[in-house]
Amino acid sequence: MQAGLERCAAALHAGGVIAYPTEAVYGLGCDPHDRDAFERLFALKQRPATQGVLLIGADFEQLRPYIDLDALPADALQRVRDSWPGPNTWILPRAADVPPWITGGHDGIALRMTAHAPAAALCRAFGRALVSTSANRHGTPPARDAAGVHAAFGDRLDAVLDAPVGGADKPTTIRDAVTGAIIRG
Repeated sequence: MQAGLERCAAALHAGGVIAYPTEAVYGLGCDPHDRDAFERLFALKQRPATQGVLLIGADFEQLRPYIDLDALPADALQRVRDSWPGPNTWILPRAADVPPWITGGHDGIALRMTAHAPAAALCRAFGRALVSTSANRHGTPPARDAAGVHAAFGDRLDAVLDAPVGGADKPTTIRDAVTGAIIRG
């Protein structure tokens, strides 16, 4: 898997779009600060960019730059940190310098500290958080293995990390960190 991680990290640094396993499904990813890669990812998915995406990281330090900690109550931050790493995605107040294309123009940003070993290893190899959106065309079921990714996207991706998805049977729950409301169950 190490060669695959290196290949994927190099593709991300070069502005590429990759696929990789997450807790339940394969995800598409790119450098969240590379607008060209981000637009290419959305074109591949045939998804409106106004929906925004979530970011995953291997640890809190990779996610911290995206959070407006001053706008987040201490108890909400503690609730988030107590649930990580794990299959919990939280909508948090976004830092002022987060590019608007990541969030689809929304005030919050969706973040997850992944506990899925291949995804966390990819974030560490890349050196920072990366985009995580399901590997599928908008409105179709997401791929659950590398073969499904190849069937959906052929050779239009720059790299695919071939490793198993985690044991979850559905994508992660998304909750609002401030209110606790479930956005996606």
